[in-house]
Amino acid sequence: MKKALAIIIMFLFFAGCQKSPNISADILGGGQVFDPSLYNPQNFLVSLSNPNPTAEEAQKPVIIACHGYSATTFEWDEFNDWSQDQSKYSISRVLLAGHGSTYADFEKSTWHDWQLSIADEYNKLIEEGYKNIDFAASSTSCTLLLDMIHSGFFNHANTTVHIFLIDPIIIPSDKSLSLIGVFGPMLGYLKADNTTAENKYYYLFRPQETLQQLEQVLNTVRHELEDGIVLPNNVYLKVYKSKQDPTADPVSAVLIYNGVKTGNGNRIDIQLEDSKLHVFTRLRLRPNVTAQDKANQLNAFTDIATRIFN
Repeated sequence: MKKALAIIIMFLFFAGCQKSPNISADILGGGQVFDPSLYNPQNFLVSLSNPNPTAEEAQKPVIIACHGYSATTFEWDEFNDWSQDQSKYSISRVLLAGHGSTYADFEKSTWHDWQLSIADEYNKLIEEGYKNIDFAASSTSCTLLLDMIHSGFFNHANTTVHIFLIDPIIIPSDKSLSLIGVFGPMLGYLKADNTTAENKYYYLFRPQETLQQLEQVLNTVRHELEDGIVLPNNVYLKVYKSKQDPTADPVSAVLIYNGVKTGNGNRIDIQLEDSKLHVFTRLRLRPNVTAQDKANQLNAFTDIATRIFN
């Protein structure tokens, strides 16, 4: 905690308390670079690309893939590309509300808005007649889905809902997030450690308002896990977690493992990955990708594509 406080104080000193960042047009949030799902949503959402499925199409599983805080649909591009030869299921890539657009849009979004984007696509698919809808979530979307489970969102699903969580975050690796409520209004924003290439797909500047929203949802779900979350009988949950995650403390997986039980009291499936990456399934634009990283990604993709039929 002392180290986190020192970092924030230093940031305040060097940033001079500038409340709004100077954003160039060529990075996400600058006003010209937008997530492609915003202008071609039918290429990303099954509810729009095939709104009137045949009886056979309605039985084919749809995997709703949802990204993490400050990210975009880019986070699931590799899974989508890997799945192109898979005729047995479809992928619907959801952009969380406020993401992928301007800094101002991001700044005013709440975690409830982010969650609603996921719920909306699920509800639309149900309304259109799709029978088998599953989820592949990364980072903060995992947290949002855990809250949806806790709230009873899936209690009345007619078929099994498979939910796969990639590097879920409950406890951040950077403990300074717990201080954002105190120092956030003075800071205005924080700057992420992105590569130049990643700046087109991940926000470089993160508004303190959204960091407070992130802290709120993490605290909410942590308390829900402490109270205990019971899976409906129709929900299957599996967690995949990097052992050395620089963003989501690996203890997050322990909290989920201890806090979530099946309807008959059994433990959920947890798979620890020999990885130093956060969201280990996204390898594009990362420097120094190893053979182990590629194997981890392939194994996760294969496991997800197989388990939705179990």
